[in-house]
Amino acid sequence: MTPFVATIDQIFVGDLRPLEPEGQISGIFKRPVRGAVQLTVEGLAGDHQGDRRHHGGAQKALHHFPAEHYAAFVRRWPQLGDLLCPGTLGENLSTHGMTERQVCIGDIFGFGTARIQVSQPRQPCWKISHRLGVEEASLFVAQQGLTGWYYRVLDAGTVQAGDVLELLERPAPELSLARYWQVINAHRPNAELLRQIAAAPGLAPDKAARLNERADWLQADGGNSTR
Repeated sequence: MTPFVATIDQIFVGDLRPLEPEGQISGIFKRPVRGAVQLTVEGLAGDHQGDRRHHGGAQKALHHFPAEHYAAFVRRWPQLGDLLCPGTLGENLSTHGMTERQVCIGDIFGFGTARIQVSQPRQPCWKISHRLGVEEASLFVAQQGLTGWYYRVLDAGTVQAGDVLELLERPAPELSLARYWQVINAHRPNAELLRQIAAAPGLAPDKAARLNERADWLQADGGNSTR
């Protein structure tokens, strides 16, 4: 396994606030944390989610979004200016040098005194569009694969900005997040490939179940592509 480390530039947590224009309560608004913060299986102390059906919980305890992705948003919507900076899209962790191409499903990292594991990419939703005030923003994230990813917490501990993420284990080196995103978003992916991805160590159980269900449907529907 190739050694891989990255430094955490910033850690963010958020309180619940209304999200314009319709006023849904959301935890997407984040603020930087100064100093050490406790990390448990439910996430960072002081961090909150408005919709616990789709955000937070053990399989989505931490959201990591690469800081360099914001440059793509600036190129697409330069009029948004200072809004396009780390923390805006609800992430908990911000780094440079880690993207979906370098990170794999199931990767285990040491982080401060904690240990965390990549469980799934973030599925972009309408809240991104509302946060930026741009209707097509969520679609842009999906099309460009600028999703970021979630971690589960294997061992609780104390973390802070400046800590290093050190790759400890990589059980699925062939399954980068970028590859995962490409396959699951194909129009008719190969059913057996979906089953192989579903079996990847560390993938969130609900994602694995949905991939197996889709593979069943593809096979029942009379074949699939080889993409």
